[in-house]
Amino acid sequence: MLDDASKLPDDPTELKAVAVQLATTVKSQALEIAKLKHQLAGHRRYRFGSTSETMDQLQLRLEDEEIAAAKVAPSVADDTAPEPKEKPKRKPLPADLPRNEEVLSPGDACGKCGGALKTLGEDVTEELEYVPGRFVVNRIVRPRMACSCCEAICQAPLPSRPIERGRPGPGLLAHVLVSKYADHLPLYRQSQIFDREGIDLDRSTLCDWVGKSAALLEPLADAIGRHVLKGQAIFADDTPLKMQAPGAGKCKTARIWTYVRDERPWLGGDPPAAWYQFTADRKGDHPTKHLAGYKGWMHADGYAGFNDLYRSGEVHEVACMAHIRRKFTDVFQSEGSIIAEEAIKRIAGLYGVEKDARGQLPEERVRLRQAHAKPIFDALEVWLHAQLPKISGKSELAKAIRYALTRMKRLRPYLDHGFLEADTDVVEQPFSQPVFGFGGFSRQASTIRA
Repeated sequence: MLDDASKLPDDPTELKAVAVQLATTVKSQALEIAKLKHQLAGHRRYRFGSTSETMDQLQLRLEDEEIAAAKVAPSVADDTAPEPKEKPKRKPLPADLPRNEEVLSPGDACGKCGGALKTLGEDVTEELEYVPGRFVVNRIVRPRMACSCCEAICQAPLPSRPIERGRPGPGLLAHVLVSKYADHLPLYRQSQIFDREGIDLDRSTLCDWVGKSAALLEPLADAIGRHVLKGQAIFADDTPLKMQAPGAGKCKTARIWTYVRDERPWLGGDPPAAWYQFTADRKGDHPTKHLAGYKGWMHADGYAGFNDLYRSGEVHEVACMAHIRRKFTDVFQSEGSIIAEEAIKRIAGLYGVEKDARGQLPEERVRLRQAHAKPIFDALEVWLHAQLPKISGKSELAKAIRYALTRMKRLRPYLDHGFLEADTDVVEQPFSQPVFGFGGFSRQASTIRA
């Protein structure tokens, strides 16, 4: 009937019914269009593409398996023990690489009788090192000395090295780890890059290095975790990442959980730190296990998986104003809403107070917030309540307002405690923050950033 004007009824009552039906349809379609526009605007802002070839995925899977095997493999501390016969011999390091020679001498006198030492020979250990932009070889020369009186043999011990009986220096290991985990450069590609420099480093060798480095760094990662959980307030967030799912034919979404302690805004004396934990899914029992025994405040988004922590009474929730603001920003950018724009301006007033409070002692921060932020906060809450009845309850703007009103109740504690923050920005962008960390080398790892 609505497609052909000639078929419209002449009876006023029926015509009115058609008009009501048409108005309902138009309203429903308008809401759907607004919703789709909002989603499209979000996808355009946040979209990202990832393509991978089958061979690349196979290489990455092999790397993960070999790293895990190397991590649990026993290390051999005796540098003089013969290598297994079945092991292939190493190719010599290129002779044209610059050499930095360090001679470790046992001294001129015998440690037993005091007699003069004479040189019998020397052991030379070559360590492949990486200086950004070039390779160098550190030659550790340890002369073997014999006492002219008692014929005792003396030789300086080999210094401690990251991988016993291994060639890599600490700088080279750091370069491989950063390239793989920070720059997302797979080990087989690094092997190809090294080959162009004339350095023969097989992918399996790099896997072994990464696995042993992860095991070496785990005690440090655990210490970072203990330090973070000693803070009276922490920040929590999880980041999705693609993980291979063998047999499924596609990747699954895993999570990196980030827990940050940062007391610099209120002049706390302890250093900032970020602690990372990996899980294969986003189940709520993961943060419950990670934060077992923690007592204090936690800044986080509205993820329901944190609720068990809050119900325990040991962890107190602090919501995030940045998440509230983001909802209104999305609506304003997609629809140009005047109400959303006003909400953003009012929230900007709260951040103006935070700018003055940053770097102040907790007592001063509370004074500033009570005097200047609390009136803005209260007025924003009242204003949002007043706007809600004026708009469609199914609109994206209404959803943003309801979200804001729910989260603002859980954000109020920051007004009364100077060691709390108004948002979780410090954990939203952990890699851009100057906090210390060591991250992501293993399934359970932390990051230290200097």
